[in-house]
Order: sequence, then structure tokens, then C-alpha cells
Amino acid sequence: MSEAARERVAIFVDVQNVYYTTREAFGRHFDYNAFWARFAAGREVVVANAYAVDRGDARQRQFQAILRGIGFTVKLKPFIQRRDGSAKGDWDVGIALDAMEAAPLVDRVVLVSGDGDFDLLVERMRERHGVVVEVVGVERLSADSLIRAASHFVPIEGELLL
Repeated sequence: MSEAARERVAIFVDVQNVYYTTREAFGRHFDYNAFWARFAAGREVVVANAYAVDRGDARQRQFQAILRGIGFTVKLKPFIQRRDGSAKGDWDVGIALDAMEAAPLVDRVVLVSGDGDFDLLVERMRERHGVVVEVVGVERLSADSLIRAASHFVPIEGELLL
């Protein structure tokens, strides 16, 4: 297929969501290399962001380097521990803003998250920009509203797990 005819794709990965849902559902990790091979191959990747919380430890820095090596831009937000013991490190608004900015530039958006907060984002991208939105998530831990909003839902299972 010629360069001009290749489908343009934007990829957005909610790293915390995929980490916790794959661990809870399968006791395994998400395979970012297999994901990239399946969702980026043969396409022009316009943007590929992985959103994570930065705790500053060595293992996490190594993981971030692996993501960058695959082709992702890693966006980090500091982990904030509140006085009451709760924590903050949510990327939902950042993901939504980046996805809305990318939607008019691509043919397809791939969102890796099961977070129901993204259902309105997915609907808006489809309605306003006519873009295909694939949502990739752990099926039993993904919000029904998000699955319904997507053009296609791809369950994380089998080859997408380490």
C-alpha cells in the first residue's frame, strides 16, 4: 500500500488502567510489543502516547524506556500522596485533550482503557470528526458505556498478554 493510502492512526494508552485491569483479571501484564505489532503495523502512526504516573523508581524508568523504544511518547504526571493517605495521578483530562486534538488528523483512534469516563470522548470523536474509535480493554472490567460508544471493542486477552 502506498504511503498516501495508509490509514492514519492515533494511539492513546491509559497505562495505569491497563496495568491494574490486566493484573486483576489475569494476574498478567499487557504485552505492549504485541499490541504495537497488531495496531500500528501497516498504518501511519501520527501520535502514540502512553500516559503514566511517575513514582520515580528504577523499574518504572526501565519500563518507560521500553515504551519509548517501541514507539510511544511517554507522558508522565507526578504521583501525589495526599495527607489523608489517598493518592492522585489521573490522566483522564490529558488523554481527552490529546485525543480530541488528534481526531481530525487521523482515520482511526485507538484508546487503551476500560474507564467509563471516556465514553463521552469516544462519542464526540466519532460524531464530530467521523473517526473510527477502537477501544482496547479488559472486557469484564471495561465500562459497558465505553464499549457501546466505541466503533469496535477489542478485548485484552491471549496474544495481548505476557
